[in-house]
Amino acid sequence: MSAGRPRIACLGAGRMGRGIAVAFAYAGHAVTLVDVKARPDERFGLLKTEAVKEISNTLASLSRFGLLAEADVEAIVARVSVVPAAEMSAALAGAVMVFEGVPEVVELKREVLAAASKCAGAEAVIASTTSTILVDDLSGAVEHPERFLNVHWLNPAYLIPLVEISPGKATDPAITTQMKALLEGIGKVPVVCAASPGFIVPRIQALAMNEAARMVEEGVASAEDIDKAVRYGFGFRYAVLGLLEFIDWGGGDILYYASRYLEGALGSDRYRAPEVISKNMRDGRIGLRTGAGFLDYSGLDVEAYRERRLSDLVSLLRHVGLARPPVLDRD
Repeated sequence: MSAGRPRIACLGAGRMGRGIAVAFAYAGHAVTLVDVKARPDERFGLLKTEAVKEISNTLASLSRFGLLAEADVEAIVARVSVVPAAEMSAALAGAVMVFEGVPEVVELKREVLAAASKCAGAEAVIASTTSTILVDDLSGAVEHPERFLNVHWLNPAYLIPLVEISPGKATDPAITTQMKALLEGIGKVPVVCAASPGFIVPRIQALAMNEAARMVEEGVASAEDIDKAVRYGFGFRYAVLGLLEFIDWGGGDILYYASRYLEGALGSDRYRAPEVISKNMRDGRIGLRTGAGFLDYSGLDVEAYRERRLSDLVSLLRHVGLARPPVLDRD
């Protein structure tokens, strides 16, 4: 483990803290999980044993998946320590990055963040991993709120590359940059979003999940067939093309007219295209065929770009054994 890698602390030794610990320990960081709830020694001992066992089992699974050698598991687990609430001050004193991962209760998070910010050094960056609470609803509890921001990991935190960073009104832009660099250093793909309910992924995800449930409710298709449609149609395309890139690929005008039809046919304004779609059409930003849409394609070799994206799709299909050529009738 490199002495230059910053020490990480996680407030809370539950599922999120353990996942973050695996991600950082795997990359060579020392990680301390702080149990924020005062409890008898025996109860803490059980929690510690459970946390270390889960981390060890997770790493063993990653070994079976070929992501690390079995012989390395023990050394990685040794980078993680679990300490009781009484040792919070000592644990946070040497931490460069502190991630809060307690249950989604505003009052509890504010209480834990307030206590932690008093213990951590003034230069330590403090982040909440909340998936629902806005950063500015929590920052007031933190001493030196310019070093505070939300950092939303997607479960399982040790596997999913994406991490959503949401700075608040008081967050120093240099802290956002520092957090991005730290996450990129452990192989994550950070994105920055405004302090808005649902961040990026949960907001899109909620719409998609509710619509899937609604289609079951309406008898449109079985749960099994809807999930099959998502896995083999929706999922593959959006693993290669982002949602907005996909709009540009087909053309924003297609989305506009499809949305109008669905809104009328299904009698719901949840299908209505946002004003930005109409504005892009008025401005001639239709997508690939006009050289601009949500993204800028000016100066791009469009045919080469299409070829790369299709190649990526074929590679993904081949990986799961679905890159089957059509059966030719030779009679």
